[in-house]
Amino acid sequence: MLSDEEVLAYWQALASPLKRKAGGKGFVVRKGSNSPVGSATPASRRRAAQGLSEGEQALWHAFVATITPLPGKTLPEGSVPPPPPLPAPAPPSAAAVMPRPVSSIELQVGVAPGGLDGKRWKELRRGRTKPERKLDLHGKRVQEAHTAVRRFLHDAVADGLRCVVIVTGKGSTAEGGILRREFPHWLNSPELRPLILGAAHPHAANPGAVHLLLRKRK
Repeated sequence: MLSDEEVLAYWQALASPLKRKAGGKGFVVRKGSNSPVGSATPASRRRAAQGLSEGEQALWHAFVATITPLPGKTLPEGSVPPPPPLPAPAPPSAAAVMPRPVSSIELQVGVAPGGLDGKRWKELRRGRTKPERKLDLHGKRVQEAHTAVRRFLHDAVADGLRCVVIVTGKGSTAEGGILRREFPHWLNSPELRPLILGAAHPHAANPGAVHLLLRKRK
């Protein structure tokens, strides 16, 4: 711990470049400040610069804050307290590590979706869950069919239906027609995916008909 005289010498050593009165007889201090002024020897400056406690450093910074430098002059290095350290980043919230909700998981026709219990999935896949309404897309163009699917599913959910069937047709190629190929993309759109729990072909020989298990209306 430094003595009061050494702390004073430290202040004076660091304040030497600051604003002085004409003739070099001390420092100009803001009005209302009673901070002591004077001169310091090289030996006392070296002794004072060897280290101060946190409390002594706080006193020094408080002292410097009362001094106005001359025009064109700056405070000596070390006289202005460093900025406080940045706070440590907060740990990720529980919401950030939660698994994605079922409605954001890609829906694949014929594949058991997450969040649906095995019994209900087997009943849908085996055709035991009977559709309550049907939409046949035969003869419709792509845009017309897309609009019809959107309206059909929204109406079905609004009416409280739990299972419906949509017929896209098999198509003339192994991959199916354009409606059959586009249909899964429509089901996974942000508009329709939250309405659907699962999709399955109840009959392996008829991939052009898809049974959809719908969510209950909230």
